[in-house]
Amino acid sequence: MSHFRFMQDWRTSRVLCVLLMGLLGGGSSLAAKKPVKARHAPVVQKADPEELLSDIYRELAENNLRAAQDKADALVEAYPNFRLGHLLRGDLLLMHTRPVAMLGAAVPVGAEARLADLRREAAVRFQAQPGRPAASLVPRALLQMRKDQRHALIVDAKHSRLYLYENRNDQLRLLSDFYVSQGKLGINKSREGDMRTPIGVYYIVGRLPGVKLPDMYGKGALPLDYPNDWDKVHGRGGSGIWVHGTPPETFSRPPLSTDGCVVVSNDDLFKLTRTVEIGKTPVLIGDQVEFVTKSVMENDLKLATGLVESWRRDVERRDEAGLRSHYSAHFKSANDEDVDTWLAKQQFLPGAKKVSVTVIDPSYFREPSKEEIIVSNFIQETVVGRYRHAVRKKQYWAKEGQAWKIVAESNA
Repeated sequence: MSHFRFMQDWRTSRVLCVLLMGLLGGGSSLAAKKPVKARHAPVVQKADPEELLSDIYRELAENNLRAAQDKADALVEAYPNFRLGHLLRGDLLLMHTRPVAMLGAAVPVGAEARLADLRREAAVRFQAQPGRPAASLVPRALLQMRKDQRHALIVDAKHSRLYLYENRNDQLRLLSDFYVSQGKLGINKSREGDMRTPIGVYYIVGRLPGVKLPDMYGKGALPLDYPNDWDKVHGRGGSGIWVHGTPPETFSRPPLSTDGCVVVSNDDLFKLTRTVEIGKTPVLIGDQVEFVTKSVMENDLKLATGLVESWRRDVERRDEAGLRSHYSAHFKSANDEDVDTWLAKQQFLPGAKKVSVTVIDPSYFREPSKEEIIVSNFIQETVVGRYRHAVRKKQYWAKEGQAWKIVAESNA
């Protein structure tokens, strides 16, 4: 019989490893240690299912099988379509009679495919158990948001996790995090039908109610603006990438199970739908989501603002050589224009002697991927005498060797 040790904070790698070994087939087993006085089932007021799962893990770590059973009963009562909850509850019932060495021991023969999916879901949910990032850490990807951007979503594809952040008074606060499913073949979408989820910085561009959609989308969908300019430059195709819910009979889906969309439970989608704003809420999807200290964030922001400021000065000075030096030799606009064609179109009253250029309302993001890319978005206001012109500009800066260059740019 496996003996679990519980030291101060149960959310530790020690407990997590033991649970993974015992429940996912690593060689340990669980059985009732001794009769435990029955406890009354806890009163559940639609608690978060992962908090309930966490309570079950904690009780198991303390060898409190009866308490774990009570909480598993509460979990499936609150979420009757949560298949993983039912699977875990079945194993707990079995533990009262014999040791259980693997998650799904109570599943009948013939359900191996579905059991494999549930084991994968259990693995990524267990993986998230060490908890949220410390309050002192911030997501490196969110360098600076506009004041009117009140929330941001970060999808950690590697860990099947979505983080919801609030932006208030230029301070970031983690509000919640959710389990997500993604493309059947993982990430790095490049073409229509490749069953992959894209990586990049996107925006929510609409809300689609569930009543207008097939059941597979659940309670609704939040479409994203894939492909973005960076995707178009790289020839990436496809469409219809959404954040959406699950069918009524399904609480959650396996980690790799969509055609490319990001899927959350219907309860989680309801929370997101009430929070996000069309055209304003960024959705950053990546496989390298980092949480760093504020000093690291400040250094990254200083770099990003410095790049744009240097570019702004050269635009204002009409320094053609200096301005050209900010652009990559591999630059392409969203319309497939090279850098010379693009810059020729950006000139404003070429004969004017005095020009003022101001950067207004900027936001800066680091793409949460292996590529080092900074996405800057701002209003460029140009004043020449009595004439004033403003355009919202988006730039993609990529690191080429030791230098940062603009590899894509667009005007809205």
